[in-house]
Amino acid sequence: MEIEQAVARHYAHGSLEEAILDALAAAGKDLQHLTPKDLAPVDEFHTGGRLATVAFAQEFGLRPGMRLLDIGCGLGGAARYFAHEHGCQVTGIDLSPEYVNVTNVLARRVGLDDRVSCELGSALALPFEPESFDAAYMLHVGMNIEDKAMLFAEVRRVLAPSGLFGIYDVMRIADGELSYPVPWASGPESSFVADAATYRRLLVAQGFEVLKERNRRDFALELFQQMRAQAAAGGPGPLGLHIVMGANAGQKVKNLRGDITAGLIAPIEMICRVAA
Repeated sequence: MEIEQAVARHYAHGSLEEAILDALAAAGKDLQHLTPKDLAPVDEFHTGGRLATVAFAQEFGLRPGMRLLDIGCGLGGAARYFAHEHGCQVTGIDLSPEYVNVTNVLARRVGLDDRVSCELGSALALPFEPESFDAAYMLHVGMNIEDKAMLFAEVRRVLAPSGLFGIYDVMRIADGELSYPVPWASGPESSFVADAATYRRLLVAQGFEVLKERNRRDFALELFQQMRAQAAAGGPGPLGLHIVMGANAGQKVKNLRGDITAGLIAPIEMICRVAA
């Protein structure tokens, strides 16, 4: 509980809805006629943003009507994308009351509140009945969860037989001290980055089989090069993840980039299925 409270505090903003709407207006968006694409620069809080979400969806094998669980849904960007572009019904869960509220507000603003909803709760005690979902996913969430065995057990419990579980997390690829702050943590006390072998072992122990695995380090490095070129050309526009990450956003991204460049960590995808 203390760890979860620390994680929620790390992500707290205080006036996030207002900040996002102000930035949308400054970017020339019509607040009365927003689309999921309009929100993409600010609501995809993981390495690669919308590009990574699209690539993840291609690996995940989504189909219309699927019941999806978004674990640690953040601001709901991926949930809205999966609902809008793939016709899925998405339920999100998050530790942050502010994120839950903003997710639901933004879903209403883009006309997806009948297909996307978020509620407050813990990934270690999912408030859903067994076999409630056809698939579940988490995008840059496992780094904040120490007890991954319990996490995977809970996901297994709420998935239907042969249900899919997609993961896109920052994982260890070498030993070494990480630099803080990073986007998911201000310090090591709430950062639990594990290697892919640990994920695989715990997933199999909880009844999953790992179907696919992909290291996205090269993708991340190319993204960082593009960000640096953009910064050199005048910096980010009014709408971006700097709104979510706060005043030290630049330092968080610099530390993340440095640790990925140094070969300590990398964003890694895994696509799993409930074993027969």
